[in-house]
Amino acid sequence: MASVGATPGRTPQGPGPGEASASFPSPAPVPDPREAEEEEEEEPAEIHLCVLWSSGYLGIAYYDTSDSTIYFMPDAPDHESLKLLQRVLDEIDPRSVVTSAKQDENMTRFLGKLASQEHREPKRPEIIFLPSVDFGLEISKQRLLSGNYSFIPDSMTATEKILFLSSIIPFDCLLTVRALGGLLKFMGRRRIGVELEDYNVSIPILGFKKFVLTYLVSIDQDTYSVLQIFKSEPHPSVYKVASGLKEGLSLFGILNRCRCKWGEKLLRLWFTRPTQDLGELNSRLDVIQFFLLPQNLDMAQMLHRLLGHIKNVPLILKRMKLSHTKVSDWQVLYKTVYSALGLRDACRSLPQSIQLFRDIAQEFSDDLHHIASLIGKVVDFEGSLAENRFTVLPNIDPEIDEKKRRLTGLPSFLTEVARKELENLDPRIPSCSVIYIPLIGFLLCIPRLPSMVETNDFEIEGLDFMFLSEEKLHYRSARTKELDALLGDLHCDIRDQETLLMYQLQCQVLARAAVLTRVLDLASRLDVLLALASAARDYGYSRPRYSPRLLGVRIQNGRHPLMELCARTFVPNSAECGGYKGRVKVITGPNSSGKSIYLKQVGLITFMALVGSFVPAEEAEIGAVDAIFTRIHSCESISLGLSTFMIDLNQQVAKAVNNATERSLVLIDEFGKGTNTVDGLALLAAVIRHWLALGPMCPHIFVATNFLSLIQLQLLPQGPLVQYLTLETCEDGNDLVFFYQVCEGVASASHASHTAAQAGLPEKLVTRGKEVSDLICSGKPIKPVKELLKEKQMENCQTLVDKFLKLDLEDPSLDLDIFMSQEVLPAATTIL
Repeated sequence: MASVGATPGRTPQGPGPGEASASFPSPAPVPDPREAEEEEEEEPAEIHLCVLWSSGYLGIAYYDTSDSTIYFMPDAPDHESLKLLQRVLDEIDPRSVVTSAKQDENMTRFLGKLASQEHREPKRPEIIFLPSVDFGLEISKQRLLSGNYSFIPDSMTATEKILFLSSIIPFDCLLTVRALGGLLKFMGRRRIGVELEDYNVSIPILGFKKFVLTYLVSIDQDTYSVLQIFKSEPHPSVYKVASGLKEGLSLFGILNRCRCKWGEKLLRLWFTRPTQDLGELNSRLDVIQFFLLPQNLDMAQMLHRLLGHIKNVPLILKRMKLSHTKVSDWQVLYKTVYSALGLRDACRSLPQSIQLFRDIAQEFSDDLHHIASLIGKVVDFEGSLAENRFTVLPNIDPEIDEKKRRLTGLPSFLTEVARKELENLDPRIPSCSVIYIPLIGFLLCIPRLPSMVETNDFEIEGLDFMFLSEEKLHYRSARTKELDALLGDLHCDIRDQETLLMYQLQCQVLARAAVLTRVLDLASRLDVLLALASAARDYGYSRPRYSPRLLGVRIQNGRHPLMELCARTFVPNSAECGGYKGRVKVITGPNSSGKSIYLKQVGLITFMALVGSFVPAEEAEIGAVDAIFTRIHSCESISLGLSTFMIDLNQQVAKAVNNATERSLVLIDEFGKGTNTVDGLALLAAVIRHWLALGPMCPHIFVATNFLSLIQLQLLPQGPLVQYLTLETCEDGNDLVFFYQVCEGVASASHASHTAAQAGLPEKLVTRGKEVSDLICSGKPIKPVKELLKEKQMENCQTLVDKFLKLDLEDPSLDLDIFMSQEVLPAATTIL
């Protein structure tokens, strides 16, 4: 509240010399510009998916509230088991799944199974059925063409709008069009994102984007978990527990050096969509290789700094669409656009033979300069932060400048008005002031006198009483009414006119939303590749090669990307699985010799190459790999209602047996140990023999096992498809030395006793365990230990003596014959 006061200084005895004063309340605290820039208050993202299935084809579309974008997948063939749909659901994890109430049996069965998955709580999607009429082709086209999209300029005619949308949406994909129409119907019914807004506020849609799942490498959630590609952990800070989980020690964690939020999001997307598209993979590697050159290090660091200012543009555009723009949004958008211009200028000096640099140089158009220039010339950032509202710079609107000048000159003017008002007031009133309150106007303010007790006492002739506040009486006088008519509500007028200017500026920005969205796409891609280049430089990674004719992988001196960071020394190992020979590699070796690490190392290097990253190896050649399957450790859970062995079979090995092709990589570690030894060994042999029977169609399989009987009993057929590997060790007296080096051969023993001793098991138990193991291997009977037997005999004798001494021989009811038969004879038999 702005207030202006005049205090002529009267005393109770009579008038005295006057003293005029003017006062304004303290302005609201100015927020730190850095905090305003970093403040990105974001609601939890939700994804709403619409799917249609007909004649063996899928039409899928979904809306992501995090960027207010609709994604669609062109009509794609799918198996009756709807594996492609399951892949999409696993990847995007939708909040709701919308489909037609008229469905065939396959879709009905699939959705029923999805709804019954109790272990997916609390992320189990809501299944929503809409009438089939809502998915009609013509009505869906009409919804798409009549939508209110902020990325389409208002200047476009209806014909131009149709042509523009036809260049984005594949209207020849009928199922996709129907899915998009059903999604728009659902969003309009639920009012997604604008639930609390007026009904005339449209749902913000900032763009349509296509996504495809062709050329993707199939990897299930178990594989992501066991290879530690992702690993979520509770946040250690008590203040951030509610914000969710943080990334633990994982491949994603060590490679994620992205400077902007959308770069991190794109890196996670690449990790969930490893690809076989060699053109896309090589384009990523070209950028990484360019930034790894020593002469380009300074350029990489400069680009990384600029990327730190690329903020959440979709969230700002969504707020603009809803007219919820914050003061900080303008400053964030201004820095984002100017940073994008910096990226453009830098990329224009880089080799245009690299596609990414060429795209940034060309597609970061002059529209960005226009947006930055408009914001810089119009928005008063300092004044906006001080008043916590949108304000404009001087010389933008002469009318606003004049009203601000009047508002600024009010204190001295109102002091003079207050002096004149005081001359006409009762002499008992010592002072008065004239204040200005927005929305109310000008008021005369006088202190409450002791004689003013009742409300009737507040009445003063010639003044209209308004209200009492903090022992101050507020009135309207003839002069204040004249000021209201002359000056009006200056404060509100200024706010209204500046809000109108803000709306006009928002329209200018929204009309160029397409270029801002493209900026985010290309900047996030550059951010990811700079992050991968930084990790490759620090960890000594090399560029992989791709050979579509090679079925398998060849790795020279590969390393485990996580283990090498945790261990003091790490021994690199090679791996080769290509061609017809050695498709099945059976790896044996002592416990703790590194079998599991070797398996994971092969899987991780292959995965890193398939996302377009450099790899921890001297050389790596990656062939046509279409899937990675693992059985490395069981993810046990009570909610699943399955045993460890059942999980091994149902969720891991069964997937590999049913889905692996000759281009798949299968990693199996210690399969069969969850059940009886003989049964587990038999099942392991049966699974491997099943694959061997496929001949040239056999997948590339790495099997680590401690079942030495698999080889000793010759349970596997001999032939070029099988190769036996082991990890070198050396016995030094009672110690076992691990070399962690893979070589051809078969382990002679598992050396479990050595591992047990290292784990801290008592030496006596370790010795006895080794003795029993040797007896079983030699087929000899197992005899009890004499020392242990003597100790047991003495314990039984002492127990019998104690019971006898407790007897009361004078008790007439005591029957010694019963005591002898029930206690002494059984104990004597045990002792003997």
